[in-house]
Amino acid sequence: MAETRTISVQQHIMSANDLLAGDIRARLDAAGAFAINIMASPGGGKTSTILRTVQALKSEMRIAAVDGDIVPVDVDRIAAEGIPVELVNTGGSCHLDANMLLGVIDKVDLEHTDLLIIENVGNLVCPANFALGAHANVVIASVPEGADKPYKYPGMFRGADVLLLNKIDYMPLSDFDVEYFRRGVMAVNPDVTFLPVSCRTGEGLEGWYDWLRAHVRK
Repeated sequence: MAETRTISVQQHIMSANDLLAGDIRARLDAAGAFAINIMASPGGGKTSTILRTVQALKSEMRIAAVDGDIVPVDVDRIAAEGIPVELVNTGGSCHLDANMLLGVIDKVDLEHTDLLIIENVGNLVCPANFALGAHANVVIASVPEGADKPYKYPGMFRGADVLLLNKIDYMPLSDFDVEYFRRGVMAVNPDVTFLPVSCRTGEGLEGWYDWLRAHVRK
């Protein structure tokens, strides 16, 4: 009987992705551009956070954006703020990967970009598994989603450098348990920067802006 061998295809895919992500990081570093990878579930507030951030900081730093989606709805909203933005058509994929990003990175003028914002696909599972070469992973959770998300999707929260708890203005209308949520986050990622915010009212966003100011080289 012939010998049966098991080949880990997933490991090969991840290794190839990591190599491409390293190339992207090298290009960002050479240009002096700081990149953030924004991840959240659909409706968590990725685009709203980006719009607020651009409005607050575009007079202080040169910002560009890349959006992973199948239609340019969010691209058009971001472009209306007067910054360059590129669409990565994901074809319905549940995440961005380094190869997809590499396909548009040449269209971004990195030499004249201080902050590159990457809006990943709305999903709390797949995007966490694919490095993009960004300098920081930013995860957005929201109050209406419930406080159990760190327990259900630990991989996403484990890889976050910054965690924005969005829509805190909904707190009076919900039974969201902040301490339960925070315990779940700290169990997998005790060093994460945790910032409660509201993109609707602006509450807490100054702390987010200050974090970016401290990390972006101008």
